[in-house]
Amino acid sequence: MTAITQNLPWFIKDLGISIVGKECYTSLVENLDITDVKCLKYSLSKGLGIGIVVGGSIMKVPQILLIVNAKSARGLSLPAYILETLSYAITLAYSFRHQFPFSTYGENLFLTLQNTIITLLIIYYAPVRGALTQRQGGKTQQLAVASLFTLATAFALYTLPISTIALLQVTTLPLSLFSKLPQIRQNARAQSTGQLSAFAVISQIAGCLARLFTTATEVGDSLVAAGFALALLLNLVLGAQLWMYWGQVGDVKDEFGLRERSEYKEKERASPVPAYPPAAWEAQGQPPIYQPTATRATGSPGPAGHRVATPPPRTPSSAGGRKWSRKVD
Repeated sequence: MTAITQNLPWFIKDLGISIVGKECYTSLVENLDITDVKCLKYSLSKGLGIGIVVGGSIMKVPQILLIVNAKSARGLSLPAYILETLSYAITLAYSFRHQFPFSTYGENLFLTLQNTIITLLIIYYAPVRGALTQRQGGKTQQLAVASLFTLATAFALYTLPISTIALLQVTTLPLSLFSKLPQIRQNARAQSTGQLSAFAVISQIAGCLARLFTTATEVGDSLVAAGFALALLLNLVLGAQLWMYWGQVGDVKDEFGLRERSEYKEKERASPVPAYPPAAWEAQGQPPIYQPTATRATGSPGPAGHRVATPPPRTPSSAGGRKWSRKVD
């Protein structure tokens, strides 16, 4: 076997060396030394890192498609996505400025871009009161402000000193915490996860687990590792909520102060239950027949079950309001 592995085509050899390095490629591929634990761990870390980067490039795509197809961002917290995007961007800048291997942070680039799109979609599909022109004008202004803020943040992270970026990396711990808490609180309050993508949450859980291993193997930075550990814990909470509230649609009050009704509530409102059952004559589609039980002339009884009250006879004092008196000569 070594005769084959030592004579692989040049493009396979160059690719392997670029991934795991010359030493580990020679040990694991050419010499087939599976007892080299150090190179095995390093190669596993590289493989996981590349897989995470590739997975991160499509991780939030199902979430974007859910929002666009439903034309609604119900159940998604705007502050949560803003803070999460900022946390991804800071980690991306910190890793890039410290020249870490791209396989250890590359997914942050794709997640930052995808989260930015989701944030803009949440603003675009947010229900706003007012006239149509006011609503369109307000959304256009909000999207413009959000886009300018995104560009300004990217420029600042690219130009700030490395020491300042290191301080910002410390803030990613509370940012990760506060980016998940609004979404967790909103899910618990609505008893529903709305348009939250299960694929994205599960992928983030798997990605955080793998990143803890790759960071410990290749980087050894405690700040980055602590951020991934906290993100893993909070993503596990979101995963538990997805399992508990699966298939449930509750009343959700969005971040803009407007309440969206559930489909069940709308159907219940559209078809109210009658307060009392219809009468027999209403069910037959005939008008009621009102007859007395007996007449004075014939004394024949009327239909059974129908009675009518006979008015009292007139008295002299009630006949036209005139009084009669006896004439005395």
